[in-house]
Amino acid sequence: MYGDDATVRRILTGLGDTWAVVGLSNNRSRAAYGVAEVLRRFGKRVVPVHPKAEPVDGEQGYASLGDIPFDVDVVDVFVNGDLAGAVADEAVAKGAKAVWFQLGVVDEAAYGRTREAGLEMVMDRCPAIEIPRLG
Repeated sequence: MYGDDATVRRILTGLGDTWAVVGLSNNRSRAAYGVAEVLRRFGKRVVPVHPKAEPVDGEQGYASLGDIPFDVDVVDVFVNGDLAGAVADEAVAKGAKAVWFQLGVVDEAAYGRTREAGLEMVMDRCPAIEIPRLG
């Protein structure tokens, strides 16, 4: 398992409230949209990162993490596993505190690089599941 309950709890409650959600668009049928709603209800600021850079629920979107003109605490990744490692590297470069790969997204090499850079990281888990599970 990549990210025990203590790590998950730390990311959800102790690392900050600005989450960049990579893959978030206005498509309400996508998992990223539903998870973003849960994060907002949990008090997080959700910043959409998507090639279209469109606003989502009033929050300006950005085409990449590097385009965000402010600090980001957690990068939540909703992209294909083949692309996720590059996003983790961008999160390190951005100065994020943690990276979260969603269900089904596993990249052991990216996990190692991200942890070596000092960031917290979980893979193959979903904050919308973990928030109620951990209380």
